[in-house]
Amino acid sequence: MSASATTDSTPVNRRRAVLASTVGTSIEWYDFFLYGTAAALVFPKLFFPGSSPFAGVLLSFSTLFVGFAARPVGAAIFGHYGDRVGRKATLVTTLVLMGVATFLIGLLPGYNTIGVAAPILLTLLRIAQGIGVGGEWGGSVLMSMEWGDSNRKGLMASFPQLGVPIGLLLSTAMIRLMTGVLSPEDFDSWGWRVPFLLSFVLVLIGLYVRLRVLESPEFREVKKADAVVKRPFVEVLKEHPMEILTSAFVRMAEQAPFYIFITFVLTYGTTILEIERNELLNYTLVAAAVGFISVPLFGYLSDRIGRRLMYGIGIVCTALFAFPYFGLLNTKVAGLVLVSIVVSLIFHDMMYGPQAALIAESFGTNLRYSGAGIGYQLASVIAGGPAPLIAAAILQNTKSSTGISWYIIGCCVLSMIALVLMPRTQLRKDEAARQEAGQARA
Repeated sequence: MSASATTDSTPVNRRRAVLASTVGTSIEWYDFFLYGTAAALVFPKLFFPGSSPFAGVLLSFSTLFVGFAARPVGAAIFGHYGDRVGRKATLVTTLVLMGVATFLIGLLPGYNTIGVAAPILLTLLRIAQGIGVGGEWGGSVLMSMEWGDSNRKGLMASFPQLGVPIGLLLSTAMIRLMTGVLSPEDFDSWGWRVPFLLSFVLVLIGLYVRLRVLESPEFREVKKADAVVKRPFVEVLKEHPMEILTSAFVRMAEQAPFYIFITFVLTYGTTILEIERNELLNYTLVAAAVGFISVPLFGYLSDRIGRRLMYGIGIVCTALFAFPYFGLLNTKVAGLVLVSIVVSLIFHDMMYGPQAALIAESFGTNLRYSGAGIGYQLASVIAGGPAPLIAAAILQNTKSSTGISWYIIGCCVLSMIALVLMPRTQLRKDEAARQEAGQARA
């Protein structure tokens, strides 16, 4: 690393990079999760009022899926500019895109006001959300990780991952607040819009923080060495296809169950188990708060025992919990339902904490934004997006949660296979470079 980069790597600049990454991802995930909660509780009646209750839920979750499908597109677009222009400028753009789309959803009239244009516009805004969050993850993780030293990359990369529990906590808290102070009729009529409109304020805060951070030292070294790739998207597909595929499939055990645990559970709990939605929201708040500790903890442990071992433990725990999860929910006993929701997210965090570094370390700095972002976001199409739809369809056809548990276990099996097959390309190159440097000094 050059002298200038070393000078810039002061504790103040490092803390600013971590703060900017974490605040930005928190806002992005607040927006993204807010949509998921509204899709489960409000959108079926508001945007698909002529459908049966089950069809309305499926149509609402379909718009949720559209956002997931758009995430790889966002990863490809912003990965290109992130690897060519830099992490900082790209992250400012993704934050603005996400915030504007969320704000406009809060202003969108329902089906009874503008007819079929309502679900169409909702879908288009959801696509914009997906593109924004698709470009966000890679840059925010790299901005934080590339400011850290080689022995703490798991911990440093886990801080932006805190955006998930923070975003989940904020979005759930806002919905819970509105449902607590308003009647069900007022909430369904206009109260749900308030959390979406408040996104504008959060985006302004995020922009203030992000504009003060310096560019990643590692990316500046790439530019100084004139090693910037002209077509990073094309190059990463040619050079690292296996890394991209395994990065996507290794997330099956993390992402698919996660959206069952935080989104589908609201539909399952309120319609099948007849649990009050405010109770479920309260339990989700507790689980999200636990994530403040568990996500960085497991990122830190991955620096000690290895990324793959930590991730593998999370896969196994999630598979073993697939049947107990619904068993505890089905008791309808408050304490056991709380345990079910909290433990499910702890097992998720065993994978999510080390996941950023695990995926990013497969790629070199000059292709890392594109490679890590595309691999990470492809999971949205095969895992996160379809999961609530698949769970709802299984429940409708079998009238039982057993099939959903088997679906979770199947996702875990695919993740374990991907973890075993995941190449260590960039780690081996880095180790070879260190050995050559050591021999040169000798």
